[in-house]
Amino acid sequence: MTYRFDEYEVDPRLFELRRAGEPQRLEPQVFDVLAYLVRNHDRVVTKDELLEKVWGDKYVSEAALNSRLMAARRAIGDSGQEQRLIQTVHGRGYRFVGKVVADLDAAVEAPDQAPAPAPGSAGDQTATGLERRPAGSLERQTVRFCETSDGVHIAYASVGQGPPLVKAPNWLTHLEYEWQNPVWRHWWEELARDYEVIRFDQRGSGLSDRDVSNFSFESWVTDLEAVVEAAGLDRFALLGISQGGAVAIEYAVRHPDKVTHLILCGAYTRGWRKRGQSLEENEAVLTLMREGWGRDTPVYRQLFTLTFMPGATAEQIQWFNELQRVSTSPQNAARLRTASGDIDVSGRLRMVSVPTLVLHATGDQRVPFDEGRFLASQIPNARFVALESRNHLPLQDEPAWDKLIAEVRSFLVEPGAR
Repeated sequence: MTYRFDEYEVDPRLFELRRAGEPQRLEPQVFDVLAYLVRNHDRVVTKDELLEKVWGDKYVSEAALNSRLMAARRAIGDSGQEQRLIQTVHGRGYRFVGKVVADLDAAVEAPDQAPAPAPGSAGDQTATGLERRPAGSLERQTVRFCETSDGVHIAYASVGQGPPLVKAPNWLTHLEYEWQNPVWRHWWEELARDYEVIRFDQRGSGLSDRDVSNFSFESWVTDLEAVVEAAGLDRFALLGISQGGAVAIEYAVRHPDKVTHLILCGAYTRGWRKRGQSLEENEAVLTLMREGWGRDTPVYRQLFTLTFMPGATAEQIQWFNELQRVSTSPQNAARLRTASGDIDVSGRLRMVSVPTLVLHATGDQRVPFDEGRFLASQIPNARFVALESRNHLPLQDEPAWDKLIAEVRSFLVEPGAR
């Protein structure tokens, strides 16, 4: 049975959302949420019911559910403010309020459709890892948990096939939400075509434990060590973006036998306090975080977003604003910000003994370009690449992204990376 509303069709048998007959790409759980609400459009679906039907007995945070709802709304031209089709019934659940027509005849099998090859079979071109998956074919990630030496549960995810590439955590991540986020998705989609990409949520954010007592640079390195051990990795490439760069540097110094190549993008050696930001300015930032981070209005979070991505579109800004909100609490955001101010690995740079690639945007408004130049000048034999961009995080539709991914691919196929 196919369900039609407006110019859309939801086809549960083919797991497909179509707009004017054209299939729309949706993350599987987003489709499941939308399809369940559409099928049950004649009543209110409670939050508990939706969690049970889509995720079963797997624990899922409320933030993860909210991110799926937001993505489902966006896919059908709705929003949390307008609620033209998916309505939140406060204190009860959700209801699909659009006019739905159930079509019994539309749900037919595609003619002459061959079954998908079994994983590992001769017909499965990705089984050997020799055939590169085309862009846009990113499979579902696998999320697991591990425990650190101080008892914190860390969520980590893996996707793709090939040599392992581990990403150190940066400012506010959420494994589930950023999976469908246009600010981040192109990173994992491109890298997972050739590598097994492993990334995780640092303590206090995302799917990892949020109620923790220890927020410190040392604890972030401990989180990375726990994930590497849990994933059973012997040798791997290590990626550090922004704050994650310092964590990656420290790990590479402590464990040079494990790291084949080190990639640093928009990274820095010294936190805001070490770089000379005034205490008065920082206190103002922390006040904004504590008072406005968790509000529905994105005004406070957007102050941060615009320094990360001044060249972003309105849609990308909205995605990043929401990513920051769902990633952590206002209190934890302030604690993470405070802890990052004390980072200083400048004395460790000359101890880095692994091949290193440093990339930095020339107009980066979050981390000064000179920080990238300093990194490259102090790490022995590091290669430095300047990216012509104002964005701290290069966006998919700008030339800087094409240059970045080409440089990373070239770097990782050099001896020692495989």
